[in-house]
Amino acid sequence: MAEFEYELPQSAIAQYPADPRDSARLLVAGPPGHGPMHRRVSDLGEFLRAGDLLVVNETRVIPARLHLRKETGGKAEVLLLEPEGDGVWSALVRPGRRLAPGTSLRSELDERVEVTVGEVLEDGRRHVEVAFDGEPIVDVLGADLLSLAGEAPLPPYITVPATDPERYQTVYGHSPGSVAAPTAGLHLTPELLGDMEAKGVELARVDLVVGLDTFRPVLADDSADHVMHTEQYRVPVDTMERCRSADRVVAVGTTTVRALESAARGSLEGRTGLFLSRGASFEVVDVLMTNFHLPRSTLLLMIDAFIGPRWRELYEVALKEGYRFLSFGDAMLLERT
Repeated sequence: MAEFEYELPQSAIAQYPADPRDSARLLVAGPPGHGPMHRRVSDLGEFLRAGDLLVVNETRVIPARLHLRKETGGKAEVLLLEPEGDGVWSALVRPGRRLAPGTSLRSELDERVEVTVGEVLEDGRRHVEVAFDGEPIVDVLGADLLSLAGEAPLPPYITVPATDPERYQTVYGHSPGSVAAPTAGLHLTPELLGDMEAKGVELARVDLVVGLDTFRPVLADDSADHVMHTEQYRVPVDTMERCRSADRVVAVGTTTVRALESAARGSLEGRTGLFLSRGASFEVVDVLMTNFHLPRSTLLLMIDAFIGPRWRELYEVALKEGYRFLSFGDAMLLERT
């Protein structure tokens, strides 16, 4: 994993999104032996052509971060991760050590939202029960109720409060469930997608529920010892058929890659623990649009698998040229080698 370290200055971490969305910079990796090109996401059509299939992840971020109070008045925070049935969710709870099982918490914004803290799980997460006005919120379809008391959880490296929650959603986000955005898609606009369609680039969708583990670094010294998190995904039959007939499959974001490559290796839907690292084959995706990722992250290992060690040269150029990194940052366009 020492090969996947690089120095990321705090000043390079974007604290706010580009405005307009497609004004974000786009580093286009030219053919091997040629230097990268510096463009904007609005120029994406320059590099796509008729016969390409642009695939996006249509997941939508739920208002999973809840600011709560104990009956004694003490503050607490619960970050809902995934529903497990009957109103029980897995969650991160703070301050975890001071919240015993059975502790009742109520929203600071709407007292009808109540969270009851449950048992501690092996990885430090907790089970919690979530209710609105006494009725359990059993799944992500209760996101409208959660919005009365919650907010979309921004990654911890973004320290500036969000002024417009919709900027942490894609314009095509449809299926609620994620606790983190598929960030490469944040750059796309309806107008840009319309321009792609006009030149013969088709659009297809997948759904992969993005979890917080996406942002966690690989702590093992050897990536072979890393236990990959699992995520729920669904690839429509039509999307997979169109991938097989397309001249090139252009994936927007690493989550889209993970969904497509999981579907190619097994079922079109389910849970995936697919870990794409050095030596992995890509059976579907030919071109990848992605943001710049954290050191030692599984996402960076995927980029290494996709284009080889050349990623380091591209990252060095991006840092030198002032590109903005991570979730609200700029993007790259990579063709598989």
